[in-house]
Amino acid sequence: MSRLIKQTVLTASVALITLAFTACGSTGSGTGTGTTSPGGATDVAATVNSKNIMLSEVDRLINQKFQGQQSKLSPLQLAQTRLQALDTLIQQEVLFQRAEKQGLIPKDDEINQVLTVLKQQSGMTEEEFQKRLKEQGQTVEMLRDEARRSKAIEKLQDQINAKITVRDEEVSDYYNTNKQQFINPRGVGLANIVVDPAENGLQDDAKNETEAKVKVDNIYAQLKSGADFATVARARSEDVPEVRERGGDLGFATEDALKQNGFPVSLVEQFFGPLQVGSYTPPIQFPNKRWYIFKLQSKQLQNENLTFDSPGVRQQITQALTDQRKQILNAALLEVAMTEAKVVNNLAADMLAKPEMMSGMRQATPGTTASPAASPASSPATSPVVPPAASPSASATPQATATPASTVSPAPNK
Repeated sequence: MSRLIKQTVLTASVALITLAFTACGSTGSGTGTGTTSPGGATDVAATVNSKNIMLSEVDRLINQKFQGQQSKLSPLQLAQTRLQALDTLIQQEVLFQRAEKQGLIPKDDEINQVLTVLKQQSGMTEEEFQKRLKEQGQTVEMLRDEARRSKAIEKLQDQINAKITVRDEEVSDYYNTNKQQFINPRGVGLANIVVDPAENGLQDDAKNETEAKVKVDNIYAQLKSGADFATVARARSEDVPEVRERGGDLGFATEDALKQNGFPVSLVEQFFGPLQVGSYTPPIQFPNKRWYIFKLQSKQLQNENLTFDSPGVRQQITQALTDQRKQILNAALLEVAMTEAKVVNNLAADMLAKPEMMSGMRQATPGTTASPAASPASSPATSPVVPPAASPSASATPQATATPASTVSPAPNK
């Protein structure tokens, strides 16, 4: 199978509910136009066709993004972040209302399916699932509401994207002008489980080096007893959320990329040498104090030039060209929806009227839960390779290429 990087679709959809169960910041009904005083938890930040978006919802979204660390923001940074978060919620509400008008609200059985998948991906028991909800101050009904909004916007986009077609000539032309990009490089596909001695706010969180060592040894024992690697990664890894949700999958990386991102030479030699596909390493501690267990998912020992008829090439080019069209159509959908909606941004208006309020803003309320809306103007996070030598707070991710195919290229550590 070729190692072609598929272009990420630029969507306007609300992100699917995450394992943190950060749910439902649904807007309240009403036509209030209250001002947004600094830190005012009950103020109306904006209205979309007379539907209120509260400032408290904005702060919950900020809390999700910064994982409770928003107190480190300066007042001016908080002001800018609030405007950006509010813009996300406005766009979400505009698209949801448009989907609602077109009769695209999902039925209960569709919502049930979303929640079933969520529980399966979490790797938690029903009791653990309910406990996590309670810890986050959420209910199943809140999760259902957020899933309903997310699915409605997804249906709206699908309705538009169904009109996309890609001609055979376009596919062959792309290949003929970009032959140098089509190569299966020497490299490996990896997944990992991370245990970080720093506090990450997770339920099963190691908070110091002693706890981290105990936890990683316990995880290794789980794996040796036959536990599924991806399931354990979703439930117990302390990697970034998008990697946990993929069961620890890091994607494909070349030998040079691994070395450049701080993988020890001896470990790289194991990947390309005796370690068999499907096997995993013992716990390994890196200089950043994090512990890692790596699973070797695939191995390509020689570079391989791909022809137009190589398995997967045509399909991946077609998909990438389709995704480019989706990107444009979804952006156009959002632009039209925003133009047709009546949006009143009270927060922005208040800042214009009273610039001094920016320097007096209080931090977003800690401990509240954010709506899991993804910015409609942003593409979903992608993390094909997450090198373990990153800083203790985050792992590095390579940039996904904008072309239908290229080799993996890791980005600098975050």
